[in-house]
Amino acid sequence: MLPALVVLSLGLPVTESLVISQVVLSFGIPFALIPLVLLTRRADVMGPYVNRKSTTAIAGFFAVVISGLNLYLAGSAVFG
Repeated sequence: MLPALVVLSLGLPVTESLVISQVVLSFGIPFALIPLVLLTRRADVMGPYVNRKSTTAIAGFFAVVISGLNLYLAGSAVFG
């Protein structure tokens, strides 16, 4: 709550600040998705809960799509 109170106390535009904070937070998405897909396909890590190849392929596809869209949206927010 502290960052929100700082934004309010400084009189910054709230909507613009929210958009900027979401763009910054979106940079972390690939750093969570890609290791998740890579680790859940390893039998030595997951044991009997390891993903099947089809699940890993679908998850990898969506991780790439989401990361690509994230880069596109971040770039369009920065470069307009």
